[in-house]
Amino acid sequence: MEKSFKLSVKVVIRHNNGRLLLLKRSSNCRSNASKWDLPGGKVELGESFDRALLREVAEETGLSISLQRVVGTAQRELADTKVVYLIMEGYLVTGKLQLSEEHSDYLWVNCQELLNLDLVEQFRSFAQVYYAMNLE
Repeated sequence: MEKSFKLSVKVVIRHNNGRLLLLKRSSNCRSNASKWDLPGGKVELGESFDRALLREVAEETGLSISLQRVVGTAQRELADTKVVYLIMEGYLVTGKLQLSEEHSDYLWVNCQELLNLDLVEQFRSFAQVYYAMNLE
């Protein structure tokens, strides 16, 4: 049986000081517990991917952001599905950071620091590419 594809959206949130927001997944998460992740999540039926991303960021962080551009993709294979990640770049607009129960910590890092964190596996290659994009 062929696996179905599901879309998930993630975002590299940049602060006006150039730093990037990463969230640490809670230790009781079913997958990737205690690993560093990008904000975002699943697109619900009938929801556009940009609206889904803005909703997920607000739920996970309490922040309002502006989306700027697509910066990458990733994929993860699960037992019954393949999850395709569309990764965008956005900028902090307003809000005070308040984590949801899904996450236990957060960091604002520069691109170099991104490479040294224990990221969820599917975003490690993306981190290398994003770092290289920001050297130019």
